[in-house]
Amino acid sequence: MRADRVFAYGATAGLIGDRILGDPRRGHPVAAFGRAAAAVERSLWRDDRGRGVLHTLVCAGGATAVGALAARSLRSRPAAARVALTAAATWAVVGGTSLGREARAIGGALAAGDVEVARERLPHLCGRDPHSLDGQQMARAVVESVAENTSDAVVGALVWGAVAGVPGLLAFRAVNTLDAMVGHKSPRHLRYGWASARLDDLAGWPGARLTALAAVVAGPDRRGAVRAWRADAAAHPSPNAGPVEASFAGALGVRLGGTLAYGGRVEHRAVLNGGAGRPVEVADIERAVRLSRRVTWLALGACVAARTLAERVRRGRA
Repeated sequence: MRADRVFAYGATAGLIGDRILGDPRRGHPVAAFGRAAAAVERSLWRDDRGRGVLHTLVCAGGATAVGALAARSLRSRPAAARVALTAAATWAVVGGTSLGREARAIGGALAAGDVEVARERLPHLCGRDPHSLDGQQMARAVVESVAENTSDAVVGALVWGAVAGVPGLLAFRAVNTLDAMVGHKSPRHLRYGWASARLDDLAGWPGARLTALAAVVAGPDRRGAVRAWRADAAAHPSPNAGPVEASFAGALGVRLGGTLAYGGRVEHRAVLNGGAGRPVEVADIERAVRLSRRVTWLALGACVAARTLAERVRRGRA
């Protein structure tokens, strides 16, 4: 079976598996990678960029090597085995179902007026300081997290799976996990996490643009999504979260961004879709989750089509 078909069947099966099963409660491969990366950090840490580069190479390179060895071991096996490996890898690295469940759990608590329960659950979804947020601000944080994590937890992995198969899937998830662990600007990780943060920016660039484009196509307000993307994305401090959050804001007709609090640190960010959007309401959480799902399947279709076209071009040159 051709490589493009292996990816198409395997990635589709993996997304269906995620939709049905979600993340495992115990023994999640990403959690195991996180524990290994933490052990590497304990061994290597110095307040030095060079040590951080080595940390990134060891952890991301190790995950990529595992994927490459697994794919190579099945090269001469029946196509069904390669499809199954791609499906398992896709299911392991994407997190769309868990993202939607957490968002809806917080939305349900807010809808019931139970702000304290919502505050308890918010750290499962994002790194905001929940004690500084009221109900409306938490709803906004959830919508922003759904938008950003649609790219980080789903679409970015599909893009690199289309480019490089199983090694690409594992490599992207490894890089994104490292950024979450050491890529933030804390005193401990300002230098040590620099390499992981920059690599995540590079790896996430194509997936973020595909996510934003899919949000334009799948969203209820296409013109609003395009307008907000063009006008406001560059004002976001993240080169990848900016297009994604701006396009979601425009598509849903809401305002995102503004004042945020992370671990006692307050940030004042530009408002996305501020001229045309309204404040986020609790009901917008469900709308964002539904948009995220539509974006996921559109992105899969685009990745499969791109991989198929690339394979045809390659065969035509051979």
